Amino acid sequence: MDDKMCPILEGKRKLPRAIIDLTIENINEKINLIWLEACGCSGNIISLLNAEYPDVIFLLNQMVNLTYNNSLMAQEGERAFEKFLETLDTEFILVVEGAVSTKDGGLYNVIARYNDRLITGMEAVAIAGERAKYVLAVGSCASYGGPSAASPNPSLSKSVYDYLDREVIRVPGCPSHPQWAIGTIAHIISFGKPELDEENRPILFYGITIHDRCPRRSYFDNGVFAKKLGEKECMFKLGCRGPITKTDCSIRRWNESINWPIGDNTPCIGCARNGFPDSMEPFVRY
Repeated sequence: MDDKMCPILEGKRKLPRAIIDLTIENINEKINLIWLEACGCSGNIISLLNAEYPDVIFLLNQMVNLTYNNSLMAQEGERAFEKFLETLDTEFILVVEGAVSTKDGGLYNVIARYNDRLITGMEAVAIAGERAKYVLAVGSCASYGGPSAASPNPSLSKSVYDYLDREVIRVPGCPSHPQWAIGTIAHIISFGKPELDEENRPILFYGITIHDRCPRRSYFDNGVFAKKLGEKECMFKLGCRGPITKTDCSIRRWNESINWPIGDNTPCIGCARNGFPDSMEPFVRY
C-alpha cells in the first residue's frame, strides 16, 4: 500500500508542521541571532538554505535578526566582525555549527582577522557562548564532535556541548534538517526553551527512533530482511542504524518531504547519534 494514501501516516507527517505553524503564529518580536561556522563543512547553513516550510527568507524576515554569519551576511572583513561584537551587548541566540578546534589555541579554525589579530572559532564560541541567552549546537559536529572530531582528531576538536560550561541545546544531524533548527528557534522565540531529553535534544524532533515510524517496520517485526541494497525489506541486517537513532526523518523527510535515506534504499547511518561516524561504521555491512 502506498503510504501516501494512508491517513494515519499522512496525519503523522502533518503534525510536526502544524506545531511549527502554531509556534510561528505566536512570534511577536524578532531576536538577534549569531550563527557561527566553526570547524566543519558548513553543511548545516547549506541545509538551512534548503528549508521550505518555513523557508530561510521567512526566518530572516519574520523570526530573527541574523546579525552575523560569514556565509550569508553582506558585510565582509572587519566590518563583519564588528557586527558580531555589537551583538554581544544585546539579547541574542547563538547557533554554532561545526566542532570547536582546540589545538594550538584553535588556529585550525580561524573565522576573522580583527585589528591585525586572528580570531579563532574557539575564541568566538567562548565569547558569544558566555553572553548568549540560548546556545544551539546545530549539526552532529557541534552536538557530539561528529566527523570533525573523528579519530585520529588532529585538530583536537570537541563538541560545543563539551566545550562550553553552560546549557547547550543539541540539534544533531549531518546535516541537521532545516526544520529541526528553525523549529527549535521558533519554539524559543514563542514559548521559551523546548522540552529536552536526557541528551539535551528537543523531544519534539528527537523523541522517537527512526525505526519506530519506519515504513519497513512490519518486515522487521516479521523477521524479513533485505540481503542486498535495493531490496524492499528491512535493512537492519545491512547495517541500518534506525533502531538506535532518534530523529523523525521517516515522517519529515528531506527536499520538500520527497525523499530520505531508507526511502532511497540506503540504510540509516546514524548521523544524528552520539559517536557518529566512528561508532557507526561500517555504514553498510553484509
